[in-house]
Amino acid sequence: MEVMLKPLVALLLISFITNLSVEVAATTIALYNKCPHPVWPGIQPSAGRPILANGGFKLNPRQAYSLHVPAEWSGRIWGRRDCVFNAAGKGRCATGDCGGSLYCNGIGGEPPATLAEITLGAQDFYDVSLVDGYNLAISITPYMGKGRCTYAGCVSDLNEMCPVGLQVRSRDNRRVVACKSACSAFKSPRYCCTGLYGNPQSCKPTAYSRIFKTACPKAYSYAYDDPTSIATCSGASYKVTFCPQH
Repeated sequence: MEVMLKPLVALLLISFITNLSVEVAATTIALYNKCPHPVWPGIQPSAGRPILANGGFKLNPRQAYSLHVPAEWSGRIWGRRDCVFNAAGKGRCATGDCGGSLYCNGIGGEPPATLAEITLGAQDFYDVSLVDGYNLAISITPYMGKGRCTYAGCVSDLNEMCPVGLQVRSRDNRRVVACKSACSAFKSPRYCCTGLYGNPQSCKPTAYSRIFKTACPKAYSYAYDDPTSIATCSGASYKVTFCPQH
């Protein structure tokens, strides 16, 4: 009997160590809503990466939700606003909608939407991007990490300073609910960094991207805005905050 137990004990020990290694390797990304209104986070993984929390859920004011993220996960997180869903999870959001569903299930958000982008690995890369426009202020704050673990984000309310040509207004036309990117608004290669402008030498900041950059110096304002926008860290967990100034 003792001889038969030894392989079983070894198997259990290997299983324990494996599970422990997975737990240690996992990263926590905490989503926190500091907005005075509900936010419906959307989560889209990169190709081949797992979908987390069905890709979306509701987050009430002052509520937090922790995601346990596997090693080498990458993807984007954004906030949806002014959503209405029925009991089956079908409906619509005024900004950041993902196919009319509460659970995005791998579908990206409809621009304009502020994006928190994270790539985990031996060294993590993360940023907040306004390349697809803006709808909510977002910040990414690392903790317990190593290296140059600075915050990334756009904490200003760009809806308050959005140029008229980029504005997305509420149904009653009383307020600006989002701010389009110049690329989305004008479909020009110059603004989209495509065609002859498809490289960092020819695609330069524009009057519109400078408005975004001045308001949010720690966020991507256009496609080739790398040097001042991407942050790195190692072995950290992260807090993604909606409306961090509130």
